[in-house]
Amino acid sequence: MGGCSSQSCHHCFFEYETERMIVVKSKVVGSVFRLIQFLILFYVIGYVCVVQKSYQETDSVVSSVTTKVKGTGFTNTSDLGARVWDVADYNIPPQGESSFFVLTNMIVTPNQTQSTCPELPNQSTICMSDSDCLEGSNDVRGNGIQTGLCMNYSETVKTCEVLSWCPLEIDINLPEHALLVAAEDFTVLIKNSVTYPKFNFHKRNILPDVNSSYLKQCEFNRKTDPDCPIFRLKDMVSEAEEDFQTMAIRGGVLGIMIDWNCDLDWPEHYCGPKYSFRRLDNKIPENNVAPGYNFRFAKYYKTTDGRETRTLIKAYGIRFDVIVFGTAGKFNMVPTIVNVGAALTFLSLVNAVCNWFLLTCTKRRDYYSKHKFTYLDNIDDNDSFLYTDQSSWSLCRKTAPKHDVSTPMLHSRYGVLWMQLSILRPPKT
Repeated sequence: MGGCSSQSCHHCFFEYETERMIVVKSKVVGSVFRLIQFLILFYVIGYVCVVQKSYQETDSVVSSVTTKVKGTGFTNTSDLGARVWDVADYNIPPQGESSFFVLTNMIVTPNQTQSTCPELPNQSTICMSDSDCLEGSNDVRGNGIQTGLCMNYSETVKTCEVLSWCPLEIDINLPEHALLVAAEDFTVLIKNSVTYPKFNFHKRNILPDVNSSYLKQCEFNRKTDPDCPIFRLKDMVSEAEEDFQTMAIRGGVLGIMIDWNCDLDWPEHYCGPKYSFRRLDNKIPENNVAPGYNFRFAKYYKTTDGRETRTLIKAYGIRFDVIVFGTAGKFNMVPTIVNVGAALTFLSLVNAVCNWFLLTCTKRRDYYSKHKFTYLDNIDDNDSFLYTDQSSWSLCRKTAPKHDVSTPMLHSRYGVLWMQLSILRPPKT
């Protein structure tokens, strides 16, 4: 293509570029051309359509979850004596937001009253005399308000006296084995309702063919009973590749994942929940500060003389978080047209890539470049002006006697009409 000088830039405005069709018979270039076409078609059909299903309109799940835990356990400790635990004792709180907690271990401090007692010993509470204690001082990491007195904590240690719930809790005496061993056999009923508002689709994890008699005897099993919404706690922890009794000592957080990814182009019964289980809290040995899961709660009483007392329980256990996620897809013409248009755009790049390969990487690139680009000026040259005879689909020249014009060829390939230009030869002498 000719360039434009500064003196004739106004001519550039009136130039027009058009493509010239050249058929190159080359196994290398042809192989590159077909390979790129195949890769693009494989990407569009295999990944975009089959894997990503980009022809569908999608919507995110809206979900609600309720749980009901069942089971009883028995403990016999020096603090509490022989005791039977039912769901009202170990399921704390009884209703959570898509989660529930099961108590498995505890530290019990019974018969606490509002009184004064020596603070637990540490660097800020150990004292030698009353002058080391500041009356009214409140340490956020302490257990009460200092009275200004230095008291004997033991025969060898003195600490500042505090006004608090006494006797104070000593939380270092955690049982080495979980107290509520029977918790591994407890079961939980998970009721999950999902909605896809855009498609007006509603469904529950309790399937339509499930009745109350079935729920009373079923238990989730991935192979034999995958539709039962009742789960044994030990089985869930085992599927998360954890040991229940080990996890029960200090507690932890377990995720119950419910996957509601659905293809609504298929019948409704193909859309159902898929369950998986995973431990969510940190259990890395290199960063094992404050492991597990625990919290405190108290049970309050009044003595016969009207004095308030309480039993403080530091509860260790497993919190189960029910996490519902999912996306539904359904065929829609708009994303289909958008993705088909994108696919056609990719296919249009094949010619550009092959042209670059033809003019850059082949041995005969100079020869191909010579025939690829032609510059025509606006001089009226009757000897070289070609026109198309639409009635006979042939090429001819107005002054044909001066030159020998080869017979034109008309090709139809892959549904596209290709017309090869005649090759002008000089007159024979």
